[in-house]
Amino acid sequence: MSQFHRPVMLSEVLDLLDPKPGGVYVDCTLGGGGHAKGILDRILPGGKLIGIDRDQDAIAHATAELVDLAENITLVRGDFSELDGILRDVGVESVVGVLFDLGVSSYQLETPERGFSFQYPAPLDMRMDRSQPVTAADLVNTLTERELADLIYTHSDERWSRRIARVIVGRRALSPITTTSELAEIVASAIPARAHPPRIHPATRTFQALRVAVNAEFEALDRGLAAAAEALAAGGRMCVISYHSLEDRRVKQFFSLASGRCMCPPELPQCVCGARRFLRILTKKPVTPAPEEIAANPRSRSAKLRAAEKL
Repeated sequence: MSQFHRPVMLSEVLDLLDPKPGGVYVDCTLGGGGHAKGILDRILPGGKLIGIDRDQDAIAHATAELVDLAENITLVRGDFSELDGILRDVGVESVVGVLFDLGVSSYQLETPERGFSFQYPAPLDMRMDRSQPVTAADLVNTLTERELADLIYTHSDERWSRRIARVIVGRRALSPITTTSELAEIVASAIPARAHPPRIHPATRTFQALRVAVNAEFEALDRGLAAAAEALAAGGRMCVISYHSLEDRRVKQFFSLASGRCMCPPELPQCVCGARRFLRILTKKPVTPAPEEIAANPRSRSAKLRAAEKL
């Protein structure tokens, strides 16, 4: 499994999720099955795990890796934003634990033809579900300059988004932009050298923004969190691992509202933010990987884990 995707903060997830024998749990982002295997080890005998992923490669890999536990796991190719429908389809009314491990997997990053990484020259794709029609190349080559700038900024907080969009539109007028390496070079050229971030490639945020947009990740996260909270039985727990500030911000806000913390400006006469107390936050601050884990798996360095319990 580690060759496909190394599970991040596995022991911390298991401590907070606290899987128990006989329970029904959901891994909304199956990936290589590392977290799933850890949960299954805790819920046997009698437990059931529903593993969801929209990437067919992940489903195929987990099917092979978890074959000895086939009686206790149901694998579903789907989007966790449709969690309520998925649970209905498999005949489950409520669960006692839900895990989200957001973002892109190591396997996806390291498979050049998937087009997630600028480390390899590859088609500009970035689709987690390769059956969907829109790719990153479609966005890069068809959005207006303003739409492209807004997309890059709102999905990554890239301060140079307008300049990047202007350079992209100018370059694509000569010929379509179709590869990861070409886009990375264009973005790097658009940002002044003095402003290049010290520890990451200057195209990192733009690639993140396109990936998030192609896969509608923010919209899926909002719907998935709500569906997971609804599906939890009283005392059930949900854990969410995020990898950048915009994801973590959405998770934190959802947990805050679901714990009854009003986020309205104090001058408003009544609450309009929708705060309603049905979760108890278990992590006052996000849990982060230990230095030893970061050393062994550098991609875990930005991970933040939050957890909550259904009242």
